[in-house]
Amino acid sequence: MKLSNAVEWALHCCVSLSQSRRPVPSARLAELHGTPPAYLAKQLQALSRAGIVHSIAGHVGGYNLTRPASAITALDVVQAIDGIDPPFRCSEIRQRGPLAIPPEQCSRPCTIARAMAAAHEAWIEALARITVADLATGIDTDSNGIALAEVRHWLATSG
Repeated sequence: MKLSNAVEWALHCCVSLSQSRRPVPSARLAELHGTPPAYLAKQLQALSRAGIVHSIAGHVGGYNLTRPASAITALDVVQAIDGIDPPFRCSEIRQRGPLAIPPEQCSRPCTIARAMAAAHEAWIEALARITVADLATGIDTDSNGIALAEVRHWLATSG
């Protein structure tokens, strides 16, 4: 399965937002992650429409998570950004060409469609088990415990 760059950016933003005690403007998140501000703002709007983040207007405004990071899954973010449509669409190629199988003999999806559906289901289940809090923990572990402290400090003092 191929995901857009926006999914990576949105997941990083959610982890960063989980470290802030106050709303973070989209421009600050873009600066933190070195991403294009206008494009990141679009992804934050998608997260807002999905109920993952909340936008607060005003000079002290920005974005914050709508619920604890432990209650937001990677699947929530992926679906907010890239949608819920499965990546494989069966076009019933087995019913075409010189050796076409008649539609009445196609009472269930073909083995290829079944395999792709099973893979997609496994993907969904795996993403549903990973929370933003899990990602934050992993990032901190990978950085020997300094990454999230640096993010918290940067968000609290910069801007």
